[in-house]
Amino acid sequence: MDAVPRRLVVRQGEGEQAVFEATWDSVRIHRVPDWYDDAKLGVILHWGPYSVPGWAPRVSDIQELLVKHGPRRMLRDNPYAEWYLNSMRIKRSPTAEHHALTYGADYPYDRFAKTFDDATASADLDTMAEVCRAAGARYVVLTTKHHDGFALWPSAVAHPAKGAYHARRDLVGGLTEAVRARRMRMGLYYSGGYDWPANDAVIAKAADVVLATPQGPRYRDYVTAHVRELIERYQPSVLWNDISWPSGGNLAELFADYYNAVPDGVVNDRWTEPALPRNRFSNGAVRAVGGLVELVWPLIPAKRKRLTFAAPRHCDFRTPEYRVLHTISERKWEMVRGVGHSFGANRHEAIEDIIGPDELIEMFCDVVAKNGNLLIGVGPRPDGTIPEEQVLPLRALGQWLAVNGEAIYASHPWILAEGVTGEGRAVRFTRSGDGVYALVMGIGAAAPRRVTMPAVDGRSVHRVRLVGMPDELEWSADDGGIAITLPDRLPDSPVSVFDLGAGVRARLSASGRREC
Repeated sequence: MDAVPRRLVVRQGEGEQAVFEATWDSVRIHRVPDWYDDAKLGVILHWGPYSVPGWAPRVSDIQELLVKHGPRRMLRDNPYAEWYLNSMRIKRSPTAEHHALTYGADYPYDRFAKTFDDATASADLDTMAEVCRAAGARYVVLTTKHHDGFALWPSAVAHPAKGAYHARRDLVGGLTEAVRARRMRMGLYYSGGYDWPANDAVIAKAADVVLATPQGPRYRDYVTAHVRELIERYQPSVLWNDISWPSGGNLAELFADYYNAVPDGVVNDRWTEPALPRNRFSNGAVRAVGGLVELVWPLIPAKRKRLTFAAPRHCDFRTPEYRVLHTISERKWEMVRGVGHSFGANRHEAIEDIIGPDELIEMFCDVVAKNGNLLIGVGPRPDGTIPEEQVLPLRALGQWLAVNGEAIYASHPWILAEGVTGEGRAVRFTRSGDGVYALVMGIGAAAPRRVTMPAVDGRSVHRVRLVGMPDELEWSADDGGIAITLPDRLPDSPVSVFDLGAGVRARLSASGRREC
């Protein structure tokens, strides 16, 4: 049990800043800063040697693939193009067949790294950052090192198997500068859990998901030195680790040093340190359990089959992947997903695989209403350009936010997260200051003249305004709820936002439950 530390406070002008010590009790004092809670939207960029082949099979999203077909099929048909190195090494996988036909079965992945290095030499990082800003994002996250082990900055830390395995150009530093110049926060993704070249791992079945995580002091020292270098050079506002973290070190010390260097920084939840010792007996047990899981997969309830990450000893927010929560979460969370079924560039995806503008905006409103942020992923080409089909939904989201941002940025959940209008339209609620906003989906320009909200206590409403329009709307209390008369010409928007003013109450049914 960690000893309870003495909390130190140092003065910085008129503010106060906690100084963290290298214990779990100390780092748990850290609270989510306002900027992150208020931001609501970030963009994550998956960019690396895997962007050169830029290919993965066209399948459903990874959660659906896992639920329906199990871990082995999910790994064989993995829709994540950034997993190309792993997928190409699984015999008879679609990616292995594609690789053999396109490049030759013996074509090494490291040649993609050379091509990537050449292409990124002239990449326009300002344009990349501008795509994120135009989407309405308040922060950007870049993959500094994915599972293939290739670093996007000229690191002084040698890869344990590859030596100097990094980009010639400082892509991390260049994009950080471009992002901050546009008044956005910069976050850095790092894969501490997987580094396939470090232990020559191939993840093809359930047990491999665990056994492929490198362990031991050499690997632990390597990733720790990498992350410390990222903190010291770039001072990221978000430290976003993936998969897990090697056990046996002092992760609390790393967090404390990060918080002391970046007082308003945040860390995500994928830092679990495996507790199981690694030896031939434990590895055998993992293989046996993994085989059993695959055998009984059809019998496991669907809700138990989701791709999830175990909770670590400390984090600032959780990161469900391709999954939206159904209720308001007291803990801050961040939904992470790509605009398509892959995070990295996948030239095999069709336009119907990309989320549409309306669906993206509706999903974003749903996330925000439940105390979440959305971290939406795009995959640049090797030269840094982002395909137009990926930019299109982001641009539409940015245009919608330019009008309706007052209901989103710096908002908080209301008493209710969601409901349904009397006309059957889905509605989400947010609270900004004392005001309550109703975000009604799918009204459209050819809407009926009236929209009713049974969940809102009409007696507590004193005015109604359609955000983006100058005049207040006519409304009335209707059977306990509220009925709003719409203007003759309603803006064509996937989500129409109504400002209901301050002091609004949720309506209770006769049973005492809130109406939804």
